[in-house]
Amino acid sequence: MRILKLLIVGLLLAIPGLVAADAGDIPGASTWYLHVDLDEMRSDEVGKSLYGWMDEEIFSEIDEETGVNLGEELNKVTAYSLEGQGPVFLFEGNISQESRDLVMTFIAAEGDLQPMKSSGKSYYRLAAASNEDGEEDDRTVGAGDIEFQIDALEEESWISLDLKNKVIVTSNEEQMKAMLANGGKIKGGRSHKGALLVLTAEKALLQAGMNSSALGGDDDGNSDWDSNILRNTKQVAFLVASAANKLAIEVELITAEPEMAESLASVARGLISLVSFDDDMDDEAVAVLRSTKVEAKGNSLSLSLAVDPSLVVSTLSE
Repeated sequence: MRILKLLIVGLLLAIPGLVAADAGDIPGASTWYLHVDLDEMRSDEVGKSLYGWMDEEIFSEIDEETGVNLGEELNKVTAYSLEGQGPVFLFEGNISQESRDLVMTFIAAEGDLQPMKSSGKSYYRLAAASNEDGEEDDRTVGAGDIEFQIDALEEESWISLDLKNKVIVTSNEEQMKAMLANGGKIKGGRSHKGALLVLTAEKALLQAGMNSSALGGDDDGNSDWDSNILRNTKQVAFLVASAANKLAIEVELITAEPEMAESLASVARGLISLVSFDDDMDDEAVAVLRSTKVEAKGNSLSLSLAVDPSLVVSTLSE
């Protein structure tokens, strides 16, 4: 079962940096994006299982550490990084006054309480995080053992609480001004050359995507990824949705060459076959793996499977 758990955790959390299905919400020049629809999880019978695990393993610990109940306050979390500009974070929900006060306390400690204005809205500057030597350091946020380094925000960042039911954090001031002018969005521009692949579904719970070629490499476009698979992958998109009382998981890769898509499909089928013969796996897990669809078409590789939510939660909880 350990192998299956690693597979599920990898699918759910591996993409750096998790939009509602509207691709227009993601700017075309993004290098990665992530979207979690907590509201859909809470309202959908299938999604409730996954939400329950997140609430127990993540939100409850944050609540204990900070007094903020994210499970009650957040409806959606969206993040993406614009090429050459750093990441943008958008938190949507019924943000309480207590949470707003905590944010303002953080601004007072790490930034400048003097507000700036754009499009009639207020925003604040956060200073760089510093280490013991006084040098700029990565800002780490989280609770307990759950921590995330936001290295792209190390020089400075900008935050606003002035849009209704939204908290915006950006890497530069121009991003903040653009979002305040457009109700919390930066215009999509899906016609952008090399725009990210965005998978959609009627009841999408979690989505993510990455342009691997934009996240490292030389001037000739050669990737500096250690993984041979990632070096030959141009884009990857990931989706978890609710469908027919199951968690539908879909991954799609766009490879550099059609031959690579075929090769990766062969490798994936071989790995699935090997894992499904693990003596420690129960019959239900084996059935899920053997029903996984792997298809290569041109330079696109897709992998899809449907999993009982209880199997996902029990595997993650072990």
